[in-house]
Amino acid sequence: MNMTSLSLLLWIVLGISLQILLWLGIGFWRHWGEYRELRTGLQPAATGVASHEFNASSLSEPALVPAWNGFRSFRVERKEIEDGARSVCSFYLAPEDGQPLSGFLPGQFLTFRLDVPTPDGRTEQLMRCYSLSDAPGKEFYRVSIKRVSAPAGSALPPGRSSNHFHDHVRVGDTLQVRAPGGHFHLDRSDAPVVLIGGGIGITPALSMLNWCLAEQPGREVWLYYGVRNGSEIIKRADLEALAAAHPNFQLRLCFSAPQPEDQIGRDYQHKGRVDVRLLRAELPLKPYHFYICGPTPMMEGLVTGLDEWGVPDAHIHYEAFGPASIKRSPAAAGKDAAAVLQSDIVVTFAKSGKQLSWQPGMGSLLEFAEANGVSVDSGCRVGGCGSCQTTIKSGEVAYSQAPDFDPEPGSCLLCTCTPKTNVTLEA
Repeated sequence: MNMTSLSLLLWIVLGISLQILLWLGIGFWRHWGEYRELRTGLQPAATGVASHEFNASSLSEPALVPAWNGFRSFRVERKEIEDGARSVCSFYLAPEDGQPLSGFLPGQFLTFRLDVPTPDGRTEQLMRCYSLSDAPGKEFYRVSIKRVSAPAGSALPPGRSSNHFHDHVRVGDTLQVRAPGGHFHLDRSDAPVVLIGGGIGITPALSMLNWCLAEQPGREVWLYYGVRNGSEIIKRADLEALAAAHPNFQLRLCFSAPQPEDQIGRDYQHKGRVDVRLLRAELPLKPYHFYICGPTPMMEGLVTGLDEWGVPDAHIHYEAFGPASIKRSPAAAGKDAAAVLQSDIVVTFAKSGKQLSWQPGMGSLLEFAEANGVSVDSGCRVGGCGSCQTTIKSGEVAYSQAPDFDPEPGSCLLCTCTPKTNVTLEA
């Protein structure tokens, strides 16, 4: 009897164990299938951008429309003044051929080929790059351009391209535009983000912010927007509406020289410039990714300060008005200089008949050429337009960051490279 009861108990235990194993097996198989499906959905598209920029979930994106080669005609559909000082104007652009727009990554820019009138009645062709200031997925591209005035007390002229846009580009006009490009763009992970824009450097941050809040409403986002006073804020109403609608979005307006009518707590949150001390005082201890764009002095202070704070280099993303001019901390600068194999390099400009000694710290080859009276065509000065492309007759160059314009084999973009060995250039 006892043996029979024991056998029955063993059979019951065996049956229960089999059911548990079967349940676990079914659950594992279901989760494995979901995992495989997720991994398949995360494979980056062949966009030419490094795959680490796409380390995230399968979020919705605009339809994949191939980028076009060369320049494409766009019609100006709308112009809007964006600030109280009337110094920033947004231009809404639609393709003249009526075909769909290519998608882009939030933070990227457009390159324009402009025919700018000269005082003698002729026209001169300029190449300039301007950040897209709205999220992808719209029926238009938008760029927001600040009029650059001549510096007070300086003989330097006002910005030719920005003033041309403000004064001569009308609704209905046609512009020649290269497809969106640029390595400065928001990733698609769920990592918390700090966006920092100084002055008109807010434009790529607006694109990133609008995309992130539409596609990743649960992602933590901080925006630090630094200007002198309330008259320089663009899209204030839109920013405040977004902050009210999204609890995960924190807006911080920082005024370095507020006007008497600007009230702290109502019109802005902080008096002073955006700096690392402010970030350390406000941000919780989290693995933030920092995306920064603005004037060079602001950039140098923030990038160096984040380095010294211990923020990993991979978490600091920036686009300055001339990225090669940003001075990094000694450790970071040492990494950038590691590609230079010689400390005293001879650069030969073949057409100009000049042979000159170059040393680290003398800037890009474009800056070096200009400082020594060598005439070189240039446009954007950030590796986007290709105007300064020059043939390398011998030797090697190194790039501090990959240029957005792909130079032809055997040539280089002088604005973003330095000599790696003795080099001879056809300039």
